[in-house]
Amino acid sequence: MSWHWLGSLRWRLLAATLVALLVALALAGVLLAGLFGDHVRQQLEVTLTAQLDQVTARLDFDAAGQPLLDAERLTDPRWSRPYGGLYWQIDALDAAQQQRGVLRSRSLWDSVLVVAADALPDGVVHVHEVPGPDGARLLLVERTVRGATGAGTNWRLLVAADLRETAAAVARFNGVLGASLAVLLGLLGLAAVAQGAVGLAPLRALQRALTAVHEGRAQRLAGRFPVEVQPLIDDFNAVLDRNAEVVARARTQAGNLAHALKTPLAALDQAAVAAQRQPVALAGLAPLVVEQVALARRQVDWHLARSRAAAAHGLPGARVALAPLVAGLWRVLERAHAERGLVLDCSGLDPQAGFAGEAQDLQEILGNLLDNACKWARHEVRLQARVQAGADGQRLHVVVEDDGPGIDAKRRDAVMARGTRLDESVPGSGLGLAIVHELVGLYGGRVTLDATALGGLRVALVLPAAVVVAGR
Repeated sequence: MSWHWLGSLRWRLLAATLVALLVALALAGVLLAGLFGDHVRQQLEVTLTAQLDQVTARLDFDAAGQPLLDAERLTDPRWSRPYGGLYWQIDALDAAQQQRGVLRSRSLWDSVLVVAADALPDGVVHVHEVPGPDGARLLLVERTVRGATGAGTNWRLLVAADLRETAAAVARFNGVLGASLAVLLGLLGLAAVAQGAVGLAPLRALQRALTAVHEGRAQRLAGRFPVEVQPLIDDFNAVLDRNAEVVARARTQAGNLAHALKTPLAALDQAAVAAQRQPVALAGLAPLVVEQVALARRQVDWHLARSRAAAAHGLPGARVALAPLVAGLWRVLERAHAERGLVLDCSGLDPQAGFAGEAQDLQEILGNLLDNACKWARHEVRLQARVQAGADGQRLHVVVEDDGPGIDAKRRDAVMARGTRLDESVPGSGLGLAIVHELVGLYGGRVTLDATALGGLRVALVLPAAVVVAGR
C-alpha cells in the first residue's frame, strides 16, 4: 500500500477536512434524530392527554355509581376499529382490589390493558409504555377520578396509542435525514476539493516561479502571492539577491586579482626573456623574482581577506572575543618591536566586548592597526573597545591611538587608498589601512582618522558587536 499521499499537502488537507465533516455530520445526525424522536413522542403524549380529557368529559355514572360512557360520542374512528391503534379503558380501584376493564373501547376487542399499580392523586396524569394487543408497544396516559356517589370507589381512566406508527415516522425521518446528510457530505467534500485547488493555486504559481529561476529565465521570484506566502517570497528573493551579490563580488574579485597579478607576471616574463637572451642579466633576476613574488603574495592576501569578509558578513552565530585576540597579537608585535620598548595600554578594553564576524578578519583588522601604530609610535600604543547600543543595534567601538607624529588632516583620506605610503623610510606595502578600510566596509562598519591627545594618530572603528560571556 502506497503512503505517498501523506507527503501531499492537498491530500492531507482534504483528508482532514473530510474526517472533520464526517464527524460533525454524524454528530449532527444523531442529535437531530434524537431531537425528532423526542419531539414526536412529546406530541403523541400531548395528543393522548387531549384524548384522555375527551374520555374524562364523556364519563358519567348511573344511580348505582357505575361508570357510563357513550362510545358514539367519541369522534376518532380508531376507537371502534379492532386493533385500530387507539384505545381507552376504565378500571375500578377500591380498597380491596383492582378490577381491570370495567369499560373499554371496541378497538381493544377481547384484550385488556394491564398497567402496574400506581398511586395517582386526583386529576394527575401519568405516562407509561406498556405492551398492548397484537404484540404492539403502547404509549399510555392515565388519570384517576372519584365516583359520583363518593362511596370510596376510584376509577382509573386509561388512553393508549400504538407506537408503531410513531416508530415508522421516526424511521422515515431518519432515512431522509441520513440521505440528506450524505448528499451534504458529498457537496461539502466537493467544496473542500475546490477550496484546496483554489487555496493551493499560489503554491503552483510559486513552483512555476521557482522553475523559471532554476532554468535561468528569471533572476527573482515574480508574481502576486497571498499575504501568508509573501514573507517567504521576500526572504527567498533576499537570498537570491544575496547569492547574486556574492557571485558578482566573486567575479569582480577574480577579475581584480587577475589584473593585479598581470604586472608581476609580466615583469617576471620580461626578465626571463631577457635572461635567455643575455645570460649576464641572471644576476639581477633573483631580487626581481623575490620582489614580484612578494607583491603577488600581498595581492593574493588582499583579495583573500576581502573574499573571506564578504562571505562571513551577516553569518549567524559568528562571534569573537576581543580581549584574548588582542593579547595574542600584542605578544607577536611586542617581540617584533622589542628593541623599542613600546607599551600597550588596554585599560579601556571591555573584557566582554566581542565582534560578530570571523576571527581571521578581526585579526587582520586589528593586526594592521596595531602594527601600523607600533611602526609610528614613540613610546605608547593605546587600545580601547566597548559595546554600545545604537539605532541599528549593538555596535562595537574600537579606538587605536599612538604617540607618533600623526597624519595631517588633508592627507588622511589618501592613506585609505591601496598602496599609498606617506613615508618610504618606514617599512611596509601601503596596504595596511586600505585593508582595514575595505574589511570594515564589508562588515557594514566605518573607519575614521583623527588626531589624538597623545599627539599621534587616532583610528576609530565601528563594527558589528557580540557580547561574549566570560569563560565561553
